[in-house]
Amino acid sequence: MRILVIGGTLFIGKLLVKRLLAADHDVTVMHRRGDHPFGKRVHNALADRNDAASVRGALAGRRFDAVYDFAYDWERGTTGHQVEACARAVPGDLTRYIFMSSVAAYGDGLNHAEDEPLASEAHENSYVRNKASSERALFRMYHESKFPVVTMRPPFVYGPGNPFYREAFFWDRLAAGRPIIIPGDGNRLMQFCYVNDLVDACFHALDKNTAPGRAFNVADERPLTQIDVVHAFAKAASREAELVRVPRALISRAGGNAFAEPFYFAEYYDLPPITMVIGRVKRVFNMNLTPFAEGLKETYKAYLRHGGSRKADFRLEDELIRHARETSIMGS
Repeated sequence: MRILVIGGTLFIGKLLVKRLLAADHDVTVMHRRGDHPFGKRVHNALADRNDAASVRGALAGRRFDAVYDFAYDWERGTTGHQVEACARAVPGDLTRYIFMSSVAAYGDGLNHAEDEPLASEAHENSYVRNKASSERALFRMYHESKFPVVTMRPPFVYGPGNPFYREAFFWDRLAAGRPIIIPGDGNRLMQFCYVNDLVDACFHALDKNTAPGRAFNVADERPLTQIDVVHAFAKAASREAELVRVPRALISRAGGNAFAEPFYFAEYYDLPPITMVIGRVKRVFNMNLTPFAEGLKETYKAYLRHGGSRKADFRLEDELIRHARETSIMGS
């Protein structure tokens, strides 16, 4: 098949491109750079996915059978209107348009199933709004013209090559013998998706006849508390974690931010919980999903080979830990 991958040069997309090449597909990567890391077998298209005219120009004279849309503009955002315009700009008789959405499309809450309503256009978080509106636009195209959309809704994706400072955040601190900050009581739930499982689901969606017009929750089935998560990271590294609970109000006053450095609990990790029910992806694609502990073992092996390159700034954490310990002593 002639397949266009929008994005495709980082983490999830990179693994998918390699999987597609192994299956002898003809792959084109469309992104904003003039080259890519895949060699001569993969074609390159230079375009801004938020600009439909740019997409049409970059793809002029080509035709595609399927599209993987993995690119989100983290600086400007990518709206539902822009996703729809890009989808309509791709030339060819498409049999699949596989869109990378997110658990964030639900907005908030626990135990979401795929057919539940998504977050409203009034949601305060722009990423939530954009993912939900993008899915609504693509599914509207499906209902109007059978546009062959499939959407994937992973939670926190982890695995070798993760560009976000997440797994390595904890292993850097454990390796340095440092305590790990637990925000609040540490009971916020988190759910995880091993990157290989997500790539498998995306690959299976390519030729599964019952996939178009449907969304798929892809994740390990069991949500974990933040405390459970830290202990799981420690166990993967054969270490014990020292935990220091710090009130979120104190973290906020000290300048802590889940979205920008210096991080206090890994990048984006301290967010209100959103969890999903997992079942459809196993039934439709006949998949066995990777348990979190097993995926972490493989990720830790990669960390030992390539990790430790980031110079961590511990000043905020030192301040928070000192204050929390002083408060604990005074209250005892």
